[in-house]
Amino acid sequence: MSGLQQARLTTMVLSIEELKVLASNLHKEGLNTQQIADELSLSQDTITWLLTGTGESERPSDVRIGWRTLGVRPQRIAAVGSIMADVADEEVGFDNIDTVVGISINGIAFAYEVARTLESDVTVFRTTDEGAGSGSLSNKYGQVAGKRVIIIDDVLSSGVTMSKTIQAIREAGGEVALAVVLVNKTTRNEIDNVPLRGLVRAVAV
Repeated sequence: MSGLQQARLTTMVLSIEELKVLASNLHKEGLNTQQIADELSLSQDTITWLLTGTGESERPSDVRIGWRTLGVRPQRIAAVGSIMADVADEEVGFDNIDTVVGISINGIAFAYEVARTLESDVTVFRTTDEGAGSGSLSNKYGQVAGKRVIIIDDVLSSGVTMSKTIQAIREAGGEVALAVVLVNKTTRNEIDNVPLRGLVRAVAV
């Protein structure tokens, strides 16, 4: 192994160790695996692996996404939201979208900007501690019953939370027309018969 390869391996190992520490600290603060996954933009499988210290051979394949540069400025969130709204208009049509659903926590800020641009209602899918991807639609915001809906989130990893969101909307009587994410970490272009669009695709090779 060359010196450069060793340096890269060392950097990778240090990065994994740092992620283990971050995940452990967040867990000690009371966050569940879904919330830690949201915070670190990793899949729940990866978070579980980081917390349990499972051996290297069983490490899930994943890509860590960092978008703090966008998140620190509201005008940058607004700019990304307008791009997502443009994608939704292209795919579904401006006048064919009634409600925008943002998946908590990171999809909410983008969803508000998309809804503002599209002049539609907005609501929230709140994740819970009941299991991977579990959650419920909020009753404090817009409704989905009888509405044509698009879903907004920041990162799609396994797609479990997105699937649960689609299921919740359908059970409430809504029609899911499109899902839009900032980063799609899969090769999928649809999920549960719903078209899926990512502004960026980041897939491990």
